[in-house]
Amino acid sequence: MLKKFFIIFVAIVIIFSVIVSMQPSEFKVERSITIAAAAPTVFAQVNDFRHWAQWSPWEKIDPAMKKSFEGAPLGVGAIYSWVGNNEIGEGRMTITESMGSELIRIKLEFIKPFTATNDTLFTFKSEGNQTVVTWTMSGKNNFMAKAIGLFMNCEKMVGDQFEKGLAQLKSLVETTSTMRR
Repeated sequence: MLKKFFIIFVAIVIIFSVIVSMQPSEFKVERSITIAAAAPTVFAQVNDFRHWAQWSPWEKIDPAMKKSFEGAPLGVGAIYSWVGNNEIGEGRMTITESMGSELIRIKLEFIKPFTATNDTLFTFKSEGNQTVVTWTMSGKNNFMAKAIGLFMNCEKMVGDQFEKGLAQLKSLVETTSTMRR
């Protein structure tokens, strides 16, 4: 009986491992929003990590998280580190590319509850008096991320947070722009 149980258990582990290994080895999450403001105004909110507290969805999940800023005050070389609750974890973002009102590339490093390094990109496309902002995160799925992806829709979870953040960014920028007029 024990031998039969062991064989079934090993078969399940092998089948599960094969299914996990067949999952995509890369991921990409992308969301966009149109904001009624000039690209430089929107760009300024993203290019300075100190502004993120006003619109980042993760800041709302753990308002007590510990934050620190290093390097340049904004743009290339700016670093934002955080240590938060179980939902937020611990990590660090570094702006690696900042092209005036067009794009911001960020190296996103998660430390806890799991380690991962992802590429985050914000693009700003002017369309008349408006700006289309696109927030993208991409990276590689290791075995553990592939396994988690079988049970949780990570694209939807992260995408929902991106949508909240972009909506908050839109509200902030449009309200601020209206007040200046």
